[in-house]
Amino acid sequence: MASEAQSGIPHYYLYGDQDADVELDFLHMEPIRDRSGPNDWRIRPHAHPDHMQVLLVKSGGGTIRMEDRILPIPAPGILVVPAGIVHQIDFNPGTDGFVVTAALGCLKAATIADPRLAKAAQQPAAYPLEGTGVNIAAVQDTFEWLHREFIWSAPGRRTAIMAQYMRILVVVLRLYVTHDDPGMAAPDRDYDLLVRYRALLEEHFRNERSLTFYAGEMAVTQARLNAACKARAGKTASDLLYERIIIEAKRYLVYTESSVAQVAHMTGFDDPAYFNRFFTQRVGLSPGAFRKQALHHDT
Repeated sequence: MASEAQSGIPHYYLYGDQDADVELDFLHMEPIRDRSGPNDWRIRPHAHPDHMQVLLVKSGGGTIRMEDRILPIPAPGILVVPAGIVHQIDFNPGTDGFVVTAALGCLKAATIADPRLAKAAQQPAAYPLEGTGVNIAAVQDTFEWLHREFIWSAPGRRTAIMAQYMRILVVVLRLYVTHDDPGMAAPDRDYDLLVRYRALLEEHFRNERSLTFYAGEMAVTQARLNAACKARAGKTASDLLYERIIIEAKRYLVYTESSVAQVAHMTGFDDPAYFNRFFTQRVGLSPGAFRKQALHHDT
């Protein structure tokens, strides 16, 4: 499913439901040929507001346009497409490799112990693997192992997937620090504001509901903050704030045994009844009903 931005560039969400895509903060993986082959090996211009991508190109190649810069696709190579970056890819027919698309919450969980991983993942780039000192066979094995775990349903699947994803991010970090020109600079002021706003939300969303606070921290007006969020995420600043609260509430409901009232408190609500209304209005289910549905799907 795509949401049209004001510029006319589609904002794609991973599986079709933009709320469900991010709620459990996980990732998706597929071979490049699965999506590109049936579309004449072209991925038309679009952006992922809530997901970042890492691509392994094992063979083939082509070009990738990220914002206003066109880069050759190295083979073997790694492409990094941060959330919010408008990109278009023209693969050479028969290009082989994998695409890993991770929700921002998944990226956060994987990088929390080493902020350098997150910094490297925010840099749009096309990295060649030849001549870098990186063990190319090991990189390819990591992607292939992740793909096996992704399509299987074995015990410990989620943990194994996260372990391989962290290995991929380490590869991205090492490529990032060894390249003087990894590809391109951050595209514009809107993108910079969105990245800074998301970082502030992570620190303060439980206690701060006022856009005046966030705009003040970034020394911009609320209107400027909203314009940046709409341009780069296709959502208002308030939408992103409320979405972050909902994601956290869903985590507690699914992964803990806390009562609904406790979840309300942990997400910054003094009144559990107001939390119930807030959650139900945005999810379409009450917190209790959402928990039952999510646990039922896991069984």
